Amino acid sequence: MKPFTKHTGLVVPLDRVNVDTDQMVPKQFLTWTTREGYGRVLFYDWRYLEGEQPNPAFVLNLPRYQGASILLARANFGCGSSREHAPWAVLDFGIRAIIAPSFADIFYNNCFKNGILPLTLSEAQVDELFLRTETTPGYALTVDLEGRHVRDNTGLQFSFDLDPFRRQVLLQGLDDIGVSLLHESEIAAYEARVHPSAQLAADATVDSAEQPAVHS
Repeated sequence: MKPFTKHTGLVVPLDRVNVDTDQMVPKQFLTWTTREGYGRVLFYDWRYLEGEQPNPAFVLNLPRYQGASILLARANFGCGSSREHAPWAVLDFGIRAIIAPSFADIFYNNCFKNGILPLTLSEAQVDELFLRTETTPGYALTVDLEGRHVRDNTGLQFSFDLDPFRRQVLLQGLDDIGVSLLHESEIAAYEARVHPSAQLAADATVDSAEQPAVHS
């Protein structure tokens, strides 16, 4: 997983509350067997008209927001079902950070597992960012996870809090497997203590494989 330390990017404003994961990735796309490609169907029913023609009225399709990598959203972002396909689509679309007043818990947790920073600011701070994004073409922000703040190029800066463990997971680029491997020696010691016969069998297999073949 790609580490997240500091990211500067164009901001796209999605001015809707209670955006749910069913809208992020509709059910007909949940059978895909890979994480790649979900960016094309992110907000599918909002982004496309009949025949998969881009909806010119939807904000992600507006020319001024093409290439955006920071999503500005409203309260309770990511509610609905627990599908992990939603953060897959967000990341595959190119979004590295989401700023909102609040997030649904499961979506929030899944973001960290996929290298996305879900960043919580106050309603007033989010309102200010919406105003600046919508009135300033090419509006960009720098999200500094190490310094725990967001800033633009005019001097505006907002600080944010984040659980220390989650912060380290993103800074180091660790998914669930990566976090487990940090404790590989402790896991091995536990297995050797609790299941010594399994270790003996593993050692015997290695010893046998290392013995030279005997030819008659």
